Amino acid sequence: MLRIFAIDKNLQLVKNLTVKDLNKANLAWYWVDFHNPSEKEIKLLSTYFKFHPLAIEDCIHALNKPKLDYYEGYNFLILNALKKKDLSPIEVSLFVGDNFIVSYHDVELSEMDEAFNRIKNTPQHWDKGPMYVNHQILDEIVDQFFPAIYEIEDALDKIDNNPENKSIHKLIDEIFAIRSDLLKLRRVIYSMRDLLYRILNSERLNSFKDHKLYFSDVYDHLLKLSDMVEASRDMTSDIRDSYISINSNRMNTNMMLLTVITSVFIPITFIAGVYGMNFKYMPELEWKYGYFIALGVMFIISISMVLWFKRKGWFDK
Repeated sequence: MLRIFAIDKNLQLVKNLTVKDLNKANLAWYWVDFHNPSEKEIKLLSTYFKFHPLAIEDCIHALNKPKLDYYEGYNFLILNALKKKDLSPIEVSLFVGDNFIVSYHDVELSEMDEAFNRIKNTPQHWDKGPMYVNHQILDEIVDQFFPAIYEIEDALDKIDNNPENKSIHKLIDEIFAIRSDLLKLRRVIYSMRDLLYRILNSERLNSFKDHKLYFSDVYDHLLKLSDMVEASRDMTSDIRDSYISINSNRMNTNMMLLTVITSVFIPITFIAGVYGMNFKYMPELEWKYGYFIALGVMFIISISMVLWFKRKGWFDK
């Protein structure tokens, strides 16, 4: 599907245009958005717009990291939007010339719809041309990173407070799942940050110089997102280490309890084993109160050992 936004030289919106009408109309600039295009529409990239085959290949085939390539008459950018369900990257390709911008994406993106509506409703900025469109698309994509970060921060606060009294093992599993999501976000955000840094410091993008302030604002957002990701990663590490320490302490307590029980029963088991041997001429076997004496000795030994362990602080929490 194609969506066309065109402005004539009088800075008026031109409606109901097709791709073939773009060269005929008296246009100042135009934006063509390829959204999940058909094979026939994809061919327009080479037959009508005559973009470089390598740029078209990057556009329609592989998922690439954000990048910037220079071609004669236009610049080719790849941006990464964020898929809300699994935080995987979605490629958005832009061909940016002096009087046109062509965007390409295989899936429906709310960011592109928001950018389209914002541009349509701000005629006071139509004189800025394709750079304004480029900034709006980039700004909308970056703004959608914030809800994902905020959602992770809320999840971390919930894990830290643990209002549902979940088990430590379940909480640790949730921590590792969040760390996996943060790793995905980190890859996308850092790649986009590096792209903005290259754009801001490129000497070959003359048309960007007049809009550097706007792109610097997006770059500042990406720096903030980078700090938020790192802060969340540090928090997951702290929570994970705390829960692992608590779990280890509980394990040590349980092992100590089992050790005390085992230690108490070792001499008792020894006494019972000795007097349980089936020898005829064993001493004490004929004693009238031998059974009660043996039980008493066992009891005294057990109480003495428990008191000794308590004195040594084995039962202290």
